[in-house]
Amino acid sequence: MSDEIAEESADYLPDDVPGSSARTPLHIPPKGWWAIIKRIYVMNDFHNLPLLAAGVAFYTFLAFVPLIAVVVLLYGLIGDPKAVTASLNLIAGFVPPEVLSILREQLLQIVTTSKAAQGIGLAVAILLSTYGAMRAASAIMKALNIIYEEHETRNILITTGVAAAITLGMVGVALVGISAISVFSYIRNFLSDYLGGSTLTLIQILTWIVAGALVSFTFAIFFRFAPDRRSAKWRWLSLGSIVSTLLWVAVTVGFGFYVSNVSDYNATYGSLAAVVIFLMWLFLSAYSVLIGAEINAETERQTFQDTTVGRDRPMGQRGAVMADTVILNAAKRKILEKQQRRRANRLARKASE
Repeated sequence: MSDEIAEESADYLPDDVPGSSARTPLHIPPKGWWAIIKRIYVMNDFHNLPLLAAGVAFYTFLAFVPLIAVVVLLYGLIGDPKAVTASLNLIAGFVPPEVLSILREQLLQIVTTSKAAQGIGLAVAILLSTYGAMRAASAIMKALNIIYEEHETRNILITTGVAAAITLGMVGVALVGISAISVFSYIRNFLSDYLGGSTLTLIQILTWIVAGALVSFTFAIFFRFAPDRRSAKWRWLSLGSIVSTLLWVAVTVGFGFYVSNVSDYNATYGSLAAVVIFLMWLFLSAYSVLIGAEINAETERQTFQDTTVGRDRPMGQRGAVMADTVILNAAKRKILEKQQRRRANRLARKASE
């Protein structure tokens, strides 16, 4: 692979690539970002991101209840499991009501049944729930391997371990988030009679900032550890993580408004409307995450500098396709082909007028 990568990268010189000396995404000039945006547009189709997002959404749907169960069971060791349900108030009014209804229903059921789990029974329940929740992590790993153009070479024990670690990482972030939300809510309720409206608003804003930062950190964990490659430095993951978070918030709010005010899923799907809406929300959420991964991948491909962890290595020896290549001949050909097709279509339309 190294010889092939080195041969392809040799087609370009540093002076030919804007941002080739960038050591962080912030050092890439506007011309370089324009090249990145064009490649992301092409790679959306080249990597078939909508289909990947649909697959991730489906496996997340299957893993959703076990994942919630792990969060509730573990949080029950340090606090009241009902606080998990109360934390849903943070997203009420933003997500579609049908999605919120499914979340509440599953949480209430798990909180009720988790009270009987103690000792060895609790440990077994956590292990089984973690194993069920790993399906979502496995789907994300496969999707990110495609986006980062890596082939899976890790054996089943390693991939299972990585999937378990990512799953527990998501659970850990969720536990921290729920704890933080609970603390902020307690402060707001306890001091509501002593604080002014502006201070309470500030506390609410801080709650959202903490929640957004935790979501962004979760996405960064995906991008760093899920693909089968030498990990990228955190600074080459932060941009895609932030964009994914902003996109996720935007599609959640936008889809919630669309479901509530524009479309009538109940008329089309009847009793299945809530499930369909939930799957659509998961699909849009997964798409947001994969777009962020594509941004990170193409940003790495814009520089000659080593973007991987550890000491700097020469191109072709970095253990990551995106770090070992600059631009991509296939992507460049796709862009040229699309431009030629558009030009031919415009000429054909003018000729027919």
